[in-house]
Amino acid sequence: MALSSSAAKLLIDPSNLVTSIKPSSILNSLFNHRHPTFSHSRTFSNTTIKACAGVNRREFLTDTATAAAALSLGLLGDNSKLSVAKADALSEWERVYLPIDPGVVLLDIAFVPDDPSHGVNRREFLTDTATAAAALSLGLLGDNSKLSVAKADALSEWERVYLPIDPGVVLLDIAFVPDDPSHGFLLGTRQTLLETKDGGSTWVSRSISSAEDEDFNYRFNAITFKGKEGWIVGKPAILLHTSDSGDSWERIPLSAELPGDMVYIKATGENSAEMVTDEGAIYVTSNKGYNWKAAVQETVSATLNRTVSSGISGASYYTGTFNTVNRSPEGNYVAVSSRGNFYLTWEPGQPYWQPHNRAVARRIQNMGWRADGGLWLLVRGGGLYLSKGTGITEEFEEIPVQSRGFGILDVGYRSQDEAWAAGGSGILLKTTNSGKSWSRDKAADDIAANLYSVKFINEKQGFVLGNDGVLLKYLG
Repeated sequence: MALSSSAAKLLIDPSNLVTSIKPSSILNSLFNHRHPTFSHSRTFSNTTIKACAGVNRREFLTDTATAAAALSLGLLGDNSKLSVAKADALSEWERVYLPIDPGVVLLDIAFVPDDPSHGVNRREFLTDTATAAAALSLGLLGDNSKLSVAKADALSEWERVYLPIDPGVVLLDIAFVPDDPSHGFLLGTRQTLLETKDGGSTWVSRSISSAEDEDFNYRFNAITFKGKEGWIVGKPAILLHTSDSGDSWERIPLSAELPGDMVYIKATGENSAEMVTDEGAIYVTSNKGYNWKAAVQETVSATLNRTVSSGISGASYYTGTFNTVNRSPEGNYVAVSSRGNFYLTWEPGQPYWQPHNRAVARRIQNMGWRADGGLWLLVRGGGLYLSKGTGITEEFEEIPVQSRGFGILDVGYRSQDEAWAAGGSGILLKTTNSGKSWSRDKAADDIAANLYSVKFINEKQGFVLGNDGVLLKYLG
């Protein structure tokens, strides 16, 4: 039995065990503004697979081109300890991450002798039904493999990208360099920082020396770019800046009196940015973060505990933080209170956040801006609402969605008419009529993860971020 010229095969044989080789001062002026009231805070089946064509293990591992074929095929990708020879990484070895469960022991490997360097990407290989069927009959795909045969209703417009990170990492934000859409960065918990230079198909881990000097495990919350200039904020309080498209990052010192945790940052121009904390503090800088100016006069707690909170349910004696905060292209903000019982808005020039009663019975999960300038609103339990008209309003209408009872956690607009919603247990929903109706996409049904964030960089480039290191890439 011969393998197709485009397929590589993993062999299970206990006698051939491949052993892997484990491979500046503090800104005292940050809050010195004129408002003294700002007191801000994832086994093969047990079938033995026999090779009809094999290569010596040493010959294979010292042949860089052969190893590259396995990588290009896409059969090698997340959590395995298979090592491939490469002269410039970890001396002559580098780790290749595979899409299999932890604990699997890899026993052997073989390649097609006629063309060891020829490979196809995972999607091209698996969308060829005949090839995929042959692969199944040969045992290339185990019962529990994460490589699935692409059917009409599987992976539709999305595919999963496997990442070289530990299980349990929650992905939080993604951004690309505007001048080079193939170059981007991905953030998450456990000090996760990944970089891509091929549009998000493959990612490598990055480290920032200035963020490793302390005994902290930073949670990187947000990243933004404008031109070659970029910013990262995280928790505990950390602010990073780059002026060379992320080739190097400089840590910007922050005052210990920062009110709350930094949850959002937006690059607005050369050396300029806008930063938001979970207590409602908004600051702007125009000198690379060395000085900041308050854009609001007080924290949300202070605002709600004054007369402005009158009539806002759940606002009296408010001491919580934001659950979510989203910014419109025009610079307007909408934020949801930590308990989801009301929401707040802010427009440039306003001295305080403006609280609003929710017009729905269930508590709010998240809110954000539609492509037309209106608002979308998600409630706990899977409900989706759209505001009537554009701009800031308290009038919303419910839109029927097939959420299967799972919560919808975020909405991202690809264009004026098309948007995607994501949520618990791999829920993906799509609209092509500006949100009037939604259909369910089964792309992530078999992925045991919650999908927290939908990010479209442009109409051709989009991503869905989830827990346990789940990343989906838009294929169109």
